[in-house]
Formats: sequence, structure tokens, C-alpha cells
Amino acid sequence: MFKLFFFCDIKLQDRMLKELHAQGKTIDDIAEVLKRAPIHPRIVSAIKSAHALGCELRIVSDANLFFIETILEHLGVREYFSEINTNPSFVDEEGRLRIFPYHDFTKSSHGCNLCPPNMCKGMIIERIQASLEGKKKIIYLGDGSGDYCPSLRLGEADYMMPRKNFPVWDLICRNPILIKADIHEWNDGEELELVLSQIINMIFVEENNDSSAQLISVDCKLQTANDFSI
Repeated sequence: MFKLFFFCDIKLQDRMLKELHAQGKTIDDIAEVLKRAPIHPRIVSAIKSAHALGCELRIVSDANLFFIETILEHLGVREYFSEINTNPSFVDEEGRLRIFPYHDFTKSSHGCNLCPPNMCKGMIIERIQASLEGKKKIIYLGDGSGDYCPSLRLGEADYMMPRKNFPVWDLICRNPILIKADIHEWNDGEELELVLSQIINMIFVEENNDSSAQLISVDCKLQTANDFSI
């Protein structure tokens, strides 16, 4: 049995995968581990419910494309996401999984001192915000320290859903006044589904009571797990 840990250091991730390949671990072995990753069943239903209610779902993650797509396809929810923002990956001619940084920090810095050099999630959120049309709101779900920067970029009409007692929650609690968005914490998959559905329903009620407003579509950012065991 071996354990896969994925750190912010993309080069370290790539070297570790090289070692696994040298030990005879195949891409199929890695995929099978990902399929056994513990996912609370209510998270799957939350994804389906949010999509059914008209939300546009996007992923912003410091994992990698192979891991994310493997998990989503295994859970049968890949089609519910319109966009995946993460570190690119591919399988080379030797069958080894390679991972590269979302932002090539060897050429230039993204300039954010809150985020790891390979990805500034805040910049991704700003790009998404600029692309939104009409009165659209963002519901951002996260648990890691890398989710703090994008939480600072959210507006007063948006919603931040940090996982309680996880790094992003601790950072927010240090000075919550810095967060303009409405904060709604959660503990597990069951509470995530409940809180998310309450926020979406609240948005719909508010907009239906305002005859001049458009029906809001909500962009939900779902963070994937990045710690697996074989």
C-alpha cells in the first residue's frame, strides 16, 4: 500500500509520480485509487440538485485535470461542470502521468503573495467575474488556504462557503470583515448540500420578489480532495 499526497509544489508532484511509475504503478493503478477516494454521497446529490436548479458549475482546483476528471466521471457528474480550472496533466509515451503548473512560474510570476506560484485562484475568479452577464452571483465552496485569495475577490452579492475548522475557515476568522461576500460555513457533505440548497432557494426568492431583476445563475466552485491511498 502506498499513499498519494499532493502538495502545492507541482515539481514535487511530478517527481513523485515519476517514482511511482518507476515502481511499476500504472496510470490504471492511479485511476483505481482515485475511484476509491472517500466522497460523501450528499456531495454528489448536491451537484445534481444545483445543476437542476439552473446553476452553472465550475471547478477551480490546485489538483490536476487527470485526477479531477477521473473522479467526476467515476461519480457520473462530469457533464454537470462547464469549466475545470486546474493544473494540466497528460500521460506521456511511457505511460507516466505528468503534471504541469496552471501558471508557468518559471517564466513569470502571477504576482499574488497569498497563493502558491503555480496558481492564483483569485485571478481565475476575477476572470470568471468579468465574463458573467447580468445579475449573476457566485457561490464559492472551499476548504484550503488557497481558497482564501478568491474569497477576498468576491462581491457583496456573492456567497462564500468555507469548510469549518479547515485552513480557509481559519484564515477568514482572523479578520472576517475583509470578506465582502455573505459567509455560510459547512462541516460535511450533508451540511454542504443543505446550506447550498438554502442559499440557492434564498436567491431565487429574492429575485422573484424583484420584478426588475433577472433570474440568477449561480457559479459554484467545488474543491476536490487531493489525498489518496493505494
